[in-house]
Parts: sequence; structure tokens; C-alpha cells
Amino acid sequence: MYRLLKNIISHPELHARWLNTLSFMENAGARKISAAEHASEVSLIQLKHAAEEHRHAYYLKKQISKLSPDLCRSYQSHELLAARATRQYLHALDVKTCRYLRNHYRLSQDQLKYAAYLFVTYAIEVRADLLYPVYQDILTETGSKIMVKSIILEEEGHLEEMISQLCEFSPKWKDHADRIVSMEEELHQEWLNSISNEIRHHDYV
Repeated sequence: MYRLLKNIISHPELHARWLNTLSFMENAGARKISAAEHASEVSLIQLKHAAEEHRHAYYLKKQISKLSPDLCRSYQSHELLAARATRQYLHALDVKTCRYLRNHYRLSQDQLKYAAYLFVTYAIEVRADLLYPVYQDILTETGSKIMVKSIILEEEGHLEEMISQLCEFSPKWKDHADRIVSMEEELHQEWLNSISNEIRHHDYV
């Protein structure tokens, strides 16, 4: 991942698309959180989390202007990296997680939506705690004007909040969470491979 990001950051157009891709995924995460809300029983943490994910999407999108004000004005496929894999990533994890939870818990539809929100978000926060620090290290090394330190701090807080909610959901949450993290790791590697292949195809070396 380090080598891939170092290459991406060395090309302004690729870097803009990378930022836009992260923004898209943060926005998709926020929308997933909102979609999982119960009609009336919505926790303060869930509202806070959705709001902060939306803010991350906005913040990352705004960072693109430091590279060029004309790049990546939308989330159209040509403005994302590995657009198909990017669009499928979170949805695929959600589907796999719902299938897994159905096999291990007896849940109503509303309960399943909430449980999937907990486990999927936990796995994504584990990923964020790995990805964003590597990205920030490269930004610092290269003297970039772009920073993601504020996102790192909030994502660390999100992970703590998800663990707290999962402890309330089930005393055996960790065993199931580890399995879902493994699912995410497979999807993450597929996503990185798709980005690498796209970059090689367009001769960004």
C-alpha cells in the first residue's frame, strides 16, 4: 500500500482521483449509516457518526482544490480510481456481513440492519486506522499541502465508539467481528489490486 500511495501522490491527477475516491467512500459510508437508522430509535452516536463521515467526505473533496480547482468536481467514474471496485466495496461488505449475521443471530429486519451497521462500520474503522496514517506519513514525507490528521483523530474515536456499541450488542461480538474484518481484508486487497492494474494500464510509473 505504501508503494502504491507514493506513486499516486507523485502524479497530481492521480492524487486528485485518490482523494475523490476516499471522499466517495466516506460519503457512501455516511449514507449507509443513515440507511440503517431505525424510524424512531436512533442513538446520538449513530447521528454523530453519520455527520462526521459526511464531513470527512466534504473535507477530502475540498482538499482536491489544493492540487487543481478543475479536477474531480463529481463522483463520475472517470474521476475515481478503480470506479467499479470502489462502488462495489462497501456494498459487497454489507451483503456479506448480512449473510453472515443471518447465519449466527436470530434478528428482525430492523435488528439485522443495525447489526450490519455495527459490524461493517467496525471493520471499516479498523481499515481507516491502517490506511489514513500511511497516507499522512507519505504526505508529510513529500511536503504536501494536503493533510488528513484531523480525520485520523476522528476515526480513532469512531473505532472506540463502535467497540462500545458492539459490547452492548453481544458479549461474543469479537469472534464475529474478526470474521467480518477478514471479509473486508479480502475486498480491500481486491480494491488495491484494481487500482494498481488501472494505474499500470495508463502508464503511471
